[in-house]
Amino acid sequence: MLHSKLIQPESIVVVGGSDNIHSPGGRVLKNLIHHNFPGRLFIVNPRQDIIQGMKSYTDINDLPDVDLAIIAIAAKYVVETVKVLAQQKNTKGFIIFSAGFSEKDEAGAKLEREIVELITDAGGSLLGPNNIGLINKNYAGVFTTPVPKLDEKGVEFISGSGATAVFVVEAAKSFGLRFSGIYTVGNSAQIGVEEILEYLDEFFEKETSSKVKLLYIESIKDPLKFLKHTASLIRKGCKIAAIKAGSSEAGNRAASSHTGAIANSDVFVDTLFEKAGILRCYGREELITVAGILQQKESEGKNIAIITHAGGPAVMLTDVLSKNGLKIPRLEGRKSEILLSKLFDGSSVSNPIDFLATGNAQQLGDIIDYCEISPEIDAMAVIFGSPGLTEVDDVYDVLDEKITTSKKPIYAILPSVVNVKTEIDDFIHKGNIAFHDEVLFGNALAKVYNHKLVYQKTGNSDTRSPREIRKLIETLPNGYMPTAAAISLLEYAGVKFATPYYIKDEVELKNVSKSVTYPVVLKVEGPLHKSDVGGVLLNISNVGDLTEAFHKLMQIEGATSVLVQPMIKGMELFIGAKKETNFPHVILCGLGGIFVEVLKDIKASMIPVSYETALSMIKDLKAAPILKGIRGQSGINIPLFAETIVKISDLLMMVPEIAELDLNPLMATEKDLIAVDVRIRLEKSFKKLQTSATFHLG
Repeated sequence: MLHSKLIQPESIVVVGGSDNIHSPGGRVLKNLIHHNFPGRLFIVNPRQDIIQGMKSYTDINDLPDVDLAIIAIAAKYVVETVKVLAQQKNTKGFIIFSAGFSEKDEAGAKLEREIVELITDAGGSLLGPNNIGLINKNYAGVFTTPVPKLDEKGVEFISGSGATAVFVVEAAKSFGLRFSGIYTVGNSAQIGVEEILEYLDEFFEKETSSKVKLLYIESIKDPLKFLKHTASLIRKGCKIAAIKAGSSEAGNRAASSHTGAIANSDVFVDTLFEKAGILRCYGREELITVAGILQQKESEGKNIAIITHAGGPAVMLTDVLSKNGLKIPRLEGRKSEILLSKLFDGSSVSNPIDFLATGNAQQLGDIIDYCEISPEIDAMAVIFGSPGLTEVDDVYDVLDEKITTSKKPIYAILPSVVNVKTEIDDFIHKGNIAFHDEVLFGNALAKVYNHKLVYQKTGNSDTRSPREIRKLIETLPNGYMPTAAAISLLEYAGVKFATPYYIKDEVELKNVSKSVTYPVVLKVEGPLHKSDVGGVLLNISNVGDLTEAFHKLMQIEGATSVLVQPMIKGMELFIGAKKETNFPHVILCGLGGIFVEVLKDIKASMIPVSYETALSMIKDLKAAPILKGIRGQSGINIPLFAETIVKISDLLMMVPEIAELDLNPLMATEKDLIAVDVRIRLEKSFKKLQTSATFHLG
């Protein structure tokens, strides 16, 4: 948890403060003074007595006690500085701008560890090193510009990159997006994105706290903490949009299963964000556009009126909204005819509502009033620019008034950033958001409107044989489970498996050949990839063929035995699961057999998976119509498929040691679902990573 003195200090010292406002120490001092830090402000600089009109201490030992230190000196001097502050000056908050630590080399990493140890032992909090600081309502502790004017109704922004934070703030300024706080974590040596989210969650106040959070993330060190606090904030009424940049080394390694090949690091991020309810973005412009939409009133539906005096942008916006599932309903009838009579000849009110380049403020007001009372419309997008011939102040005044008074959201898309820059600046100054590009806006609007929260499930497993499962797992080493053990594990979990027979020698061959019902399938045991070595033989229909097939498979290098199963007909399905480092397991489903990696029509979710989420995963597959039955072909038992996904989810909750799991294929019919092949890899170290937080995601 962040120390209160980092957030709300009564005294601050800038170590490395200077008169040079083009240096970090000089600029942060100027920002603190200019933005009226209300507490006591100190400066340490060994070469000057007066800096920016204030007394400067030449020796840090002469300082009085101070709550927060902002440090902007060379890395090699930081450890000793922190030691004095933490041990002698009762300093609890630290912001270290200095670079040259873990981001540089091992020597820098060693210094960073020493600093963290000193601050932690003193019960303090460290933001950085290698960051640009923070801005909140209490102080402007950054060395960058611009420093936005804060608004408690604005967005809170947490960034793993100082440069990205600056670029977002710059773009947001021309856009009208306001901030209530900005936090940059740099190297996240002690405090990362997760800890700031924890603080925002623990101290969230419904009436006053920001309801929109933006994240730029380069690493998620504690996914469970991240998930706990983002999900909690969203349950409290917040909206969160995030960029996750980069992918982990573990996610790029060569995989030995279908699931391993498909479930890369990005899948883990997607499912983590989905589990929490976070909107994932992929660039700065998209992030601030989504944030601008989230700052508007909420719509009750997806029916959009496009109001414009420019045909081209309206057509492009119509295309992008329609392709993303939003509706542009046709407007007709007596009321639309009355509206048309108020517009110039050549105007159209069918939607898009085009009131021509000569359209005026009065007409815009009439159109918005019509849409406000129209039951066919849930929200309005107004595109209005200018060719530079006339002033349009009155148009933007009407737009500002209607945005304030309308019960429906009105999105202002104002493309004329040169011709009417002054008018747009005035519009933004009144507290409005001005979107610049209709296509970027349209894609962002669709992302927000199509966003849905997953059905949550508590971590209580429904598995009926917990003792047997744990007993089995504890007898096995790391690596791939023997097929017989994997089948037993599935049966304990309640997943049906095609009856297996194992043949190692002639005696077992003779016994099995008399007891099986033909046709059967034979699979070699031993080699990991059976199909690659010709280790699967289908439609064996008699004793002679069975004997010949057995001897053929046992000649394959590495063969230890042969598995015999009845041939089961049905549609081939797939369920897989994977765990990566300290993330919860991801479970996947789709068509099975060769279609898994060829079509990659896969849906994924992070455990625990509810029945409703499992159904949603299945219904979101491109192959969903095939699963339901199409063109005279029988469908499968979809509820049973969903139940099986939940059973695997429950198994994973109970057995965190499962690193990868493949059920491919499962044979599905209208009545049944039976697994015919299984591969499970164990990694015992994963059990240590599971915490009780896993069981409180709902």
